[in-house]
Amino acid sequence: MAQFNIKPKRIVIKYGGASLADSERIQMAVKAVAKEAAKGTRIAVVVSAMGKSTDHLLNTVKNASGGKIGKKELDEVLAMGERTSVRIFAAALKASGVESRYFDPSDQDWPIITDDAFSNANPLLEQCHELIRRNVLPLFEKGIVPVIAGFVGRTVDGKITTLGRGGSDTTAFILAKALNVDEVILVTDADGIMTADPKIIKNPQRISEIDVGTLVGLADSGTKFIHRKALKFKDPAINVRVIAYTHGDLNYDGTLITGGFPMELDVSIASASPVTSITVVGQGIANPDIVKALIEEVKTRSTLLGLSLNHHSLVLFVSEEREPDLLLNRIHEIVLRHKEAIAMSVRRNLAFLRISGVGLEETPGLIGRISEPLRLNDVNIFGILTSTSNILLFVNWEEKEKALNLIRSSLGLKEGDSKC
Repeated sequence: MAQFNIKPKRIVIKYGGASLADSERIQMAVKAVAKEAAKGTRIAVVVSAMGKSTDHLLNTVKNASGGKIGKKELDEVLAMGERTSVRIFAAALKASGVESRYFDPSDQDWPIITDDAFSNANPLLEQCHELIRRNVLPLFEKGIVPVIAGFVGRTVDGKITTLGRGGSDTTAFILAKALNVDEVILVTDADGIMTADPKIIKNPQRISEIDVGTLVGLADSGTKFIHRKALKFKDPAINVRVIAYTHGDLNYDGTLITGGFPMELDVSIASASPVTSITVVGQGIANPDIVKALIEEVKTRSTLLGLSLNHHSLVLFVSEEREPDLLLNRIHEIVLRHKEAIAMSVRRNLAFLRISGVGLEETPGLIGRISEPLRLNDVNIFGILTSTSNILLFVNWEEKEKALNLIRSSLGLKEGDSKC
């Protein structure tokens, strides 16, 4: 009779600070890990500092030093939260009968190596993956649970670093890739990723599944549940599940995060047909009735590609592929019907270019790098808009290829290429 060897399930679990805030919650987490390990699942655990201990350390050291502490010294202090957590969690696992071993940045075989950008260090991926496979994987495959301090790294020359926002998630994603796991489970105080911030909106709903590209849009808009820096390290082939610690069950549905991080920088012509810009000026143009009427008209007769609005003007960028002349006349009728609107103007035959990349809003000088080569080469910009992870640019249709190549060259991109 043929025998089949069933490969054990492989997971990385990250416990956030709220899920480790006290001994009761730590025991709940340990029981969940022990229950899963008893099934033969191969498990690696990443732990954050307990509760608000990082904030406490930060406030204490800043007050004690009068705020005069360098980033290197600060990292050494802040790392103590995670370094304490790994010791407690590993000890609790052993007390529950689960063989484990914690990894601390002082260990010779510590696997997370970074640059020396203290307080916001960047992992050196090739070195991390090599060390994880050499030092963590053998334990992992034997069923020993490695417990890794999240948020913490070490430079090549042995200095302690911290990874900044989302640091423990970053550690979990790096481990998942190197260990080739089936899934990453992020255990937190939320029931998953919600349709809105429950601290602001009443009764938000849990999202059952979301792709990384959409999630990054939330991060860029100010929602920091999973920081974009961490999402860069997510393997597209490995799903992530976000669950609440309150369930005490690692198999709870939560929110499934799929896919991978979008290309960091890309430049493209975003509309196959020319674009018209329609400017409506007046006093109080932001009146919701006017805005609604204009957008509904565009929706009926064209495609809205961009919009800019303030108290005195509204600019619509619309595709010319359908009924441009009829649309212009209908918009003029709306202008005549509303006393807040005074007049409209039209510019036709524009090209719509899109520069896309996560975190563009936080990249200093990027607008200058885009606009300056166009200025030097006499390419006029007729509109520029920024939105979540996108810069929208409008130039003359006949100059679209010239503008595209100038921007790509300025950003260090080859034709048809993107920069990651």
